[in-house]
Amino acid sequence: MKNTVLVTGGTGFVGIHTILKLLTAGYQVHTTLRSLDKRNVIIDALKEAGIDRELEKLAFFEADLTSNVNWDAAMKGVTHVLHIASPFPAQDPADENELIIPARDGALRVLAAAGTAGVKRVVLTSSFAAVGYGIDVRDRKFTEADWTDVNADLPAYIKSKTVAEKAAWDFISNQTGPMELTVINPVGIFGPVIGGISSASLDIAVSGILNGTTKESPDFTMGVVDVRDVAALHIIAMDHPDAAGERFIASSDGVMSFYDVASLFRNERPHWAAHIAEMQPTPAAFYKQMSNDKAKNILGWLPKSKEEALLASADSLMK
Repeated sequence: MKNTVLVTGGTGFVGIHTILKLLTAGYQVHTTLRSLDKRNVIIDALKEAGIDRELEKLAFFEADLTSNVNWDAAMKGVTHVLHIASPFPAQDPADENELIIPARDGALRVLAAAGTAGVKRVVLTSSFAAVGYGIDVRDRKFTEADWTDVNADLPAYIKSKTVAEKAAWDFISNQTGPMELTVINPVGIFGPVIGGISSASLDIAVSGILNGTTKESPDFTMGVVDVRDVAALHIIAMDHPDAAGERFIASSDGVMSFYDVASLFRNERPHWAAHIAEMQPTPAAFYKQMSNDKAKNILGWLPKSKEEALLASADSLMK
């Protein structure tokens, strides 16, 4: 029998795809939700994806990142934790600490409960937000050695991911137990929607472009990664001996502007083109470069192309 894995945030875009892959691979899975009323969202999504008998290997636990209640129960019998849950606001709060403190304290709460339960390794979902912001992007390629400058003038979400990840590394370095930590730093996450569970990146950069509400390409580019590849990377990192104590950027090769995404949809799905706004290209100076070599070379991870990820998003939404 395979190990039992806890996935936090089962109703999220990455969470549901990760649960799907784990169940398909034969793992026993625990997942946390802020309310058990949401468990049918997970069950319906998994059934839509073809999961049926495997559902008997899935257990639900009501647990919130802002409270200690029930984390001990969720961790019981678990060997690995994939801590994927994290708040993603629709807009920046008036006080950045409304986002920073829950993100940091939630990560520490999960790590403390995992350490007490004797968990072997925690894989934490951070973000490229903790890697490549507040830093001059010119003439550089971002790697896992880079850290976002939290003293820069940045949105609260970017600061929250950076502060939470640094707190997690500090926790591991100061612990007395043998528990290991691995961190995944995804860029913009795209790919197929199952059970109506989507992501903020997909809603902004795919839905908005397809329905014409996104009319301009801002001075910004984004890395792109398929949610299925992000889920796979978490599972590889869970067991790989060389993943302990490391962080891994999860990205396809290259970056894209909204203009690039609009052009892709217009060229590859021309029957949708009527609603897509004409945009001006984003200046070349805003094309941020990042390396995915570490995940590919150390873990053998092979991500899909950015084009495939974006088209999978669009196809599933339009269907």
